[in-house]
Amino acid sequence: MNIELDFILRIFIASLLGGAIGLEREYRDKAAGFRTHFLVALGSALFMVISAYGFEGVLANDFNSPIRLDVSRIAAQVVTGIGFIGAGTIIFQKNAVRGLTTAAGVWVTAAIGMACGGGMYVLAVVSTALVLIGLEAFNYFLHRFDRHRDREHEEQE
Repeated sequence: MNIELDFILRIFIASLLGGAIGLEREYRDKAAGFRTHFLVALGSALFMVISAYGFEGVLANDFNSPIRLDVSRIAAQVVTGIGFIGAGTIIFQKNAVRGLTTAAGVWVTAAIGMACGGGMYVLAVVSTALVLIGLEAFNYFLHRFDRHRDREHEEQE
């Protein structure tokens, strides 16, 4: 496969997987929805591709150069940057913390994008499935618990 098509496939799959998580968040009417998760996954995949392959030509003509490139440096900065964005989504209001799930969702979406950027498609797809299962399972149990609590409250009255 042409290397450029491989890179396009990586960012495309990352965008789809991030968008899938974003659709779930959009459905739940959360602040970070489809567009946010789509862009985070796309951007982090693109940063991974750039990190791993974007600087190959720098040392191509000088095989004796003592300079070595560390492809993990950009990936590490993506994690830091997304952590900063996630921190901005967390709100402390009326003695309650809100936005932690949104922050964690954006963070894991970046990791999924990075996995796609690194060509680890199966890991990215399984991670996306686990995120969606986790979000939906939590929502399911939360609603069951609320209904049970409401019934007990009605019986006490």
